Parts: sequence; structure tokens; C-alpha cells
Amino acid sequence: MTIFCSHCHRPLQAEMSCLPARAKQAPSAPRPFRSTKSASKARRDQINAELQALRSLLPISAQEKERLSYLHTMALVCLRLRGAQLFPPGLAPPAGPALGTELLSLLPGFLLVLSADSKLVYISENVAQVLGLSVVELLAQGDTVFDILDGRVGEDVHKKLLLAREEPGREVTFVSEMRTSKAFRLQHGGNRVVAVCGRFVALRWPPSPSTTAFLALCTPIVQSPTDGEAASQDDVFQSMHLLDMTIIDVTESVTYHLGYHREELVGQSWYSLLHPEDADLAAAQHRAVALGAGAGPAAGTAVLRVLRQ
Repeated sequence: MTIFCSHCHRPLQAEMSCLPARAKQAPSAPRPFRSTKSASKARRDQINAELQALRSLLPISAQEKERLSYLHTMALVCLRLRGAQLFPPGLAPPAGPALGTELLSLLPGFLLVLSADSKLVYISENVAQVLGLSVVELLAQGDTVFDILDGRVGEDVHKKLLLAREEPGREVTFVSEMRTSKAFRLQHGGNRVVAVCGRFVALRWPPSPSTTAFLALCTPIVQSPTDGEAASQDDVFQSMHLLDMTIIDVTESVTYHLGYHREELVGQSWYSLLHPEDADLAAAQHRAVALGAGAGPAAGTAVLRVLRQ
């Protein structure tokens, strides 16, 4: 059998062609197998070494450093960096780590400093006396003020902080539950109600988000006694109202708390004693109680600010 070339139609010998023959590719040598386990371990070792170096630079005791996890270490480092950005070495913070333990013990609460975007910048060490959590344990909850507050009030707190940021120097107050330790919740039956009162202050001129901080004092609110606890006259006062919240009777201990005598308050509306910013919350709670919403001992519970004489 004769084989013709498909290109020039001339007879060809076996395995021949008039077309230029393509060079045969030599089979490539197989790539040697390279394990990534050693490279991953080297990266982990390098990361661990850097974290150890950061931990050694933190201005805390050696015992506290030993208990720090990687998460706590990074949280503390970020807190310090935000503080250094707002309070550079040439500008002393209004309440920094140099604040003595004796002075902190005289405060009715703990100090809190936030950046313009609500990031935690500084928390005084006496926070453990109020919430049962150290600064490190509190930072494990998150790095913004909303991470340590009860989630139900997040929107209201955001509005208050936005209002304060738009008007530096204007004082705002909000009341919220703050996260506490498990031991605290077991002892008191829940988180701690805290009143946060503060304002935005421009630390340098001209003011900008990077040079503005929210300085606040967080004061714990005394919890109402439980059914099994006895309350002294100085702890609480009780009042009775008509359906429209007109006061028809009040205990004499109201004088200790608000400065009014019983006769001055009988016939007055409960709403006339409330802080204007809390009127909407009181009205919503009033409607819920009137409609019978909720059940149990916590039904109808609200934290409101009351004006003194």
C-alpha cells in the first residue's frame, strides 16, 4: 500500500512527511513533592514570637501577662494604640494609667474614654468593682462600647453619641445594662445597670475625629431589692398613682431621695418629675403596663431619671 502526503500528494515512506517535523518534547522531570507543613509551622512560630514581644511591652504586671491569651494581648495592644493616637506623649490624658488607686476608689463609678467612632480607648481599673470584670476581660467582649452594653439599647445609645459628637461639649446621659461576670450575675440575678454621663471634648485644635474623645463617668445604679431582701427607708420610696400616673400617695422617704415632702407631690403627675429625655421611655412603659404586656416580677421595670427639688 502506497501512502501519499496530504500536502503535496507525493508518495511517502513510512513515518515521513514533507512538512517540517516538529521537535519532540522531552518528557519533563516530575516536580519534587514539597510539604507546606514546615513553612506553616515557621509562620506560626514567627507570629507567636511577635505576640510575645507585644505582650512584654504592655505596662501590666508579669502575672497578668502570663494569663493573657493571644486575643487579650491583641485587644490590649489595640486599646493602647488608640490611646496613643488620641493622647500623644506630649499631651497628658485627663485620666490615664497614672491615676492612683486611692483616687479611683473615691469615684462613684469608673471612667470611660471612647474615640469618635465609639471605640474603647481607656477604661479605669476600678471597673472590676462595678462589673466584676477586669479591663482585659471586658475587652474580650469587643472593642466598641456597644459590645459591653445590652444590645437592646444600641440604637438609642448610637443616637445619643451622634448628638454629642455633633455638638462637642454637650453633656449626654444614657442608662443601660452592662455585661458582667458570671459570678456577679449569679449573685445579683442579672447584669449591672449603669448610667453613663459624658461629653465629646476636642483634645487638639482644629478638632477632627482623630483628635476628639468622649469622656464619661459610668455610675452604677442601685438595684431594687429582691423579694427575699429587706430594704431600709433610705434605699427606696414607693408611690401610688391613678391610671394617668397622677400621684395619690407616696412614702415619706421620698424626701430623702428627691427633697420633696409628701404633700407637695400628691396630685402631681409622675411625668412632671421625669427628665425630659426619659419621657418617651416612661410613656412606652406606661402603655405596656396599662395593656397588661409582660408577666413576672420584671414586668413593668424601667430605669428612669427623676428630677430632684
